[in-house]
Amino acid sequence: MNEYVIRAVRADEWAKVKELRIAALRDPAAPVAFLETVEQGEAKSDEFWQERAAGGAAGVGVRQFVAEGPDGVWVGTVSVLVEAVGTVDLFDGEIEQDQAHLVGVFVRAEQRGTGLTEALFRAALEWAWGLEEPALARVRLFVHEENARAGAFYRRFGFVPSGKVVPMPTDPSAKELEYVFPRPA
Repeated sequence: MNEYVIRAVRADEWAKVKELRIAALRDPAAPVAFLETVEQGEAKSDEFWQERAAGGAAGVGVRQFVAEGPDGVWVGTVSVLVEAVGTVDLFDGEIEQDQAHLVGVFVRAEQRGTGLTEALFRAALEWAWGLEEPALARVRLFVHEENARAGAFYRRFGFVPSGKVVPMPTDPSAKELEYVFPRPA
């Protein structure tokens, strides 16, 4: 794990952002982990990926972190979305407290279990807690009810189920479970 660097993406790295997202969408767990298909991801324009990388690099409302190997290959990612009070989110309507939302969690299969996911999450939470405005009350994420591996990791890391269950936007017959990590005292 020591040879990997955890860092925020840079705006000019859009091609790597795209490649890692497409790899994530090809993963066997993708149907229960992501809200888009590989076909939808591949159909997006270079301009979309350029804007996505620029947004993740700017750190205003969103920040994307990657795990980069010594050879420059990206092996994992997580993005943090800031959800301000009064805004509306995809899952459950109006946001009632300033919070962060972790999305796009992915580590390549050959790197799972090496500590990279933990390192990515530490970077994401450190960034979220470091924001001065808004000061976030918690960090949350949603996990598909059938994604037991991800749910187990989130609990080991310190996230706890909130009890909130929402329909999956792409399949209302499936459920997404909310996990939260309260702001440390």
